[in-house]
Amino acid sequence: MSKLIILRHGESEWNKLNLFTGWEDVNLTDQGKVEAKLAAFAIQNLRVDVNHAYTSALKRASKTLEIVLYVLKKDIPIISDQALNERNYGSLTGMNKDEARNKWGDEQVKLWRRSYDIAPENGESLKDTCNRTIPYFKKNILPKLHDGENVIITAHGNSLRSIIMHVEDLSEEAIVNVEITTGIPIVYEYENKKIIKKTELFVKRY
Repeated sequence: MSKLIILRHGESEWNKLNLFTGWEDVNLTDQGKVEAKLAAFAIQNLRVDVNHAYTSALKRASKTLEIVLYVLKKDIPIISDQALNERNYGSLTGMNKDEARNKWGDEQVKLWRRSYDIAPENGESLKDTCNRTIPYFKKNILPKLHDGENVIITAHGNSLRSIIMHVEDLSEEAIVNVEITTGIPIVYEYENKKIIKKTELFVKRY
């Protein structure tokens, strides 16, 4: 049996400001660092021995992973790859989400944020994100899970949505309703190369 732990990074500076972030490389807020520590304590309670650690090339995700591994007292290599980056929001990057809704309307902004194949100008759709994230997951991470190794991935709302879409075999329609909260670990248990259990860990918010 093996476990896949996926974790969206803690609150970032642009999360706090309600801005579209995408590939912009912003830091965690102090609250984001606390979220990472609390997530680590929740994982610690599982008493799972993490064997491999993956993150995106963006520092809000890599810093989250560093905090988690420090709390877990795990000295293992961190593998960073831009294949796990957040989706590129293109022309929306840096724009306040409420201002975007006022300009283009709630439905259009929802399509850009949650649809499968509609991309903002000069940006990526979730489908585009899947096209880089899922092949990376299948080549580099899934074999380790099938070999009984435990893996943690810290990444972003949309790169993790794409992985969830793959591992849960969700439809394009179903993925629209999937939300991932910052700092809340989701754990998949694998046995005989199949997922037998999914758990969203409880993390107390202050």
